[in-house]
Amino acid sequence: MAEPLFNGNSFVTFFAPNEEMYEKAKYFYKDILKFKLIESDQASDALSCWLANGSELQSPDTITLQLKLDESKAATTEEITANIENLLSHIHKRDWRTLQSYVSFKTSKINALISTLKANGLKYQARPEELDPFEVYVIDPLGSILGFSSLTNALGVSQKTRYHETVSPPSQIKQASISTFDDTPVNAVDQVSKTKPRNIAVMTSGGDAPGMNANVRAIIRAAIYKGCKAFAVYEGYSGLVKGGPEFIREMKWHDVRGWLAEGGTNIGTARCMEFKERWGRLAACKNMIDAGIDGLIVCGGDGSLTGADLFRSEWPSLLKELLAEGKITQEQFANHQHLNICGTVGSIDNDMSSTDATIGAYSSLARICQAIDYIDATANSHQRAFVIEVMGRHCGWLALMAGIATSADYIFIPEKPSSGHEWTDHMCNIVAKHRARGKRKTIVIVAEGAIASDLTPITCDDVLEVLTKRLGLDTRITTLGHVQRGGTAVAYDRMIATVQGVAAVDAILAGSPDIPSPMISIVENKIVSKPLVEAVKLTKSVAEAIQNKDFAKAISLRDSEFNEHLKNFMAMNSADFEEPTLPAEKRKRIAIINVGAPAGGMNSAVYSFATYCLSRGHTPYAIHNGFTGLARHESVRSIDWLEIEGWTSLGGSEIGTNRSTPEEADIGLVAYHFAKYKFDGLILIGGFEAFLSLNELEKARSSYPAFRIPMVLIPATISNNVPGTEYSLGSDTCLNSLVDYCDAIKQSAAATRNRCFVVECQGGNSGYIASLAQLCSGATASYVPEEGLPLHQLEQDIESLKVSYANDKGKAKAGRLILKSENASKVLSTSTIADIINLESNGRFDAKTAIPGHVQQGGIPSPIDRTRAARFSIQAVEFIEQNHDLVANAENEFGEFDNTDEVSATACVLGIESSHLKFTAIRKLYDYETEHGKRVRKRIFWQDSRDIADMLVGRVKV
Repeated sequence: MAEPLFNGNSFVTFFAPNEEMYEKAKYFYKDILKFKLIESDQASDALSCWLANGSELQSPDTITLQLKLDESKAATTEEITANIENLLSHIHKRDWRTLQSYVSFKTSKINALISTLKANGLKYQARPEELDPFEVYVIDPLGSILGFSSLTNALGVSQKTRYHETVSPPSQIKQASISTFDDTPVNAVDQVSKTKPRNIAVMTSGGDAPGMNANVRAIIRAAIYKGCKAFAVYEGYSGLVKGGPEFIREMKWHDVRGWLAEGGTNIGTARCMEFKERWGRLAACKNMIDAGIDGLIVCGGDGSLTGADLFRSEWPSLLKELLAEGKITQEQFANHQHLNICGTVGSIDNDMSSTDATIGAYSSLARICQAIDYIDATANSHQRAFVIEVMGRHCGWLALMAGIATSADYIFIPEKPSSGHEWTDHMCNIVAKHRARGKRKTIVIVAEGAIASDLTPITCDDVLEVLTKRLGLDTRITTLGHVQRGGTAVAYDRMIATVQGVAAVDAILAGSPDIPSPMISIVENKIVSKPLVEAVKLTKSVAEAIQNKDFAKAISLRDSEFNEHLKNFMAMNSADFEEPTLPAEKRKRIAIINVGAPAGGMNSAVYSFATYCLSRGHTPYAIHNGFTGLARHESVRSIDWLEIEGWTSLGGSEIGTNRSTPEEADIGLVAYHFAKYKFDGLILIGGFEAFLSLNELEKARSSYPAFRIPMVLIPATISNNVPGTEYSLGSDTCLNSLVDYCDAIKQSAAATRNRCFVVECQGGNSGYIASLAQLCSGATASYVPEEGLPLHQLEQDIESLKVSYANDKGKAKAGRLILKSENASKVLSTSTIADIINLESNGRFDAKTAIPGHVQQGGIPSPIDRTRAARFSIQAVEFIEQNHDLVANAENEFGEFDNTDEVSATACVLGIESSHLKFTAIRKLYDYETEHGKRVRKRIFWQDSRDIADMLVGRVKV
């Protein structure tokens, strides 16, 4: 007997229900797969034979299986047929291994096996893709799944079921489900039955934007992974009209390697007047049919998406015209009756309605904020005023968000103009008051589409003239221009571009003639699909309202987040220079405190909190150095506007922070100081320590009346592990720092051609940062605490690295990374993993470690962390205003504290959950949604990101 192959079993037996099925199976193994027939017992009551995988396709002399006719043990013919039909219906949508147990064999000639299967007309799945497969899976006539692997250590069985005698019968097959973008489970069979393999093309159009390459990469690889042919249309609609292999190219898996870290669009974009004419669209239709394309994904702005939808609506008439002219055959006409269109929005202006962010917008904003931060330093040195022009012809989003992120003195946006006389007076009034309070510099941001109420353009020269002549300021103009489009995409744009690309492929596969063309959007933290035509119509109506001088309507048509940010900027900008908006009797004394490790955006939150409080008439207090500082040193200071000027661009925590909770610091002393300063509300900013602190304060309300005030936690931690939110301040800054770090060392690894890096990520017991960093950097694998670091998965990943480097043969410039969360394994450290890889690589490649450490906390906060900090802080202040009386008057008829659910909910966490920003009671989160020992939330919300990241690098999961 040969060495056991199947985890201690030297063979596996497959049962046939009748002689016909037995002979079919025997022919399949013996004549198609070329298994060696060892012996056959035709004289016995039941047909039986032994087969070994000894041929030119398999390892020799190893007994692998027995075929046996036994009706009592076999599934019925009907069950086998239904099972095979079910598996085949999933061939382009679902990995068979997720539906049923399988047996795996070793083969050294995977491509020869594929040729054999093709020659016999057999359906199969290749992983990660057919161009460079590591594994092939096929179904035998009895409904069993067979896997053939070129990896050195092929797994004998899946981890779901251990084989002993027979494969799992059809009755044990899982009814798999997939998740749509609104989290509604649907039956996978129903979903896939509506789809068919398609030839899917992707095109970038309009102005280029950082993140477009990430979007194209995701679309190409997702299409290939799902069994489709993928095409790229070069040079936008111009390439579609010109056609031919120069402009419409089939793309393979490796064609988009390294695109994540590249700016612009590698497949080009161009203006195309020809496509606006019917003859141009007719030519494009002919070119697409010649290439066999029946699905088109367009990444561009509203004009590009409008053109795509028009193309789809005209498609039937274009087909008929081509058929009548004899330019296409009847077969082509029949096979291309419908064109599926899907849009992903790439635009640095963020001017598309129905989505919070367009691909490239936050990368452009990062360039702007970086430039203003630099300008800020020289402006402060010389007491100058700077007028900075940013892009935004019809949309002021960039100017508005940059104004908030850099605490600019004034902004001009097309949605909110005023008369020529008013804007000069208003700007001079604010700037003069800022200067009178001691501010040394002035920053004014002008969107290129800025206008006065009579639609007269407001230029940087106009603003300079006013500041110079009326205020006598030494003023300079800086036009950022196309610098705003350049550079690599920030982590957020890579993330949404990638996830939206995968969603777009799914939308194409699920499309039908009666479904309107979808546009993939993001709302808060959630990917959603919305009707493309409605989104474009809403976007264009904003420009029409501005043209009609209906500015109130233009503002109302922008997304609610835009309106909220505009209101916030106006409030913070007035600070305490104008009459407070609240009457004296409603003004409060509100404190803010940082707890836990520093995180990007903490200072922005303090600045926004203080300026908004001052504009409302509240007295803002900062508690310095956390609860320890309060208990030991009574470190409470009222906040002065000039002292916090410029804090938005500072990392760390200017008011200090530490990890002590109130009980650790002395909760009695904390209550004493709360009562002494008569706080009417408290805002905590921090991570899990702040979460625990809020829980302690809420529990202590019955004993300490000083805590009977509204208390809001704004999550701020790079780990993003706070229950009640899918986003914490600092996590985006951390992700940017880590992705930049990975880009740099990946470049180093690529230069040597034979090196990979094992990178250690922070995050405690949360795998969020490692998971998202894998998605945004294209790392080969990531290990996180939630999954642990199983040895068989590590072994599989090392084998994949071996095959990849062997296929590269030193010619491909591809650096490879493996990411490991610091707590992914207590035994396997980062250096140990590198040592194991070096030991197993046999000198073909080597592994180095890279540990960024606290560099991951970042330096200057990202624009996302700055602007969301402002939004969260102001929401928290408004919550305190609205709920103060509720908790302050919470006494029953006996004068005792009445801690009802409604009162308890005034101590809460402010966070983003899916597509909603909401306040959630600390009591609910602490009691029901927290893994206390691990200091994380119970629900892992980033699992989809892990699955997508693994899919797009072709990782084989065990």
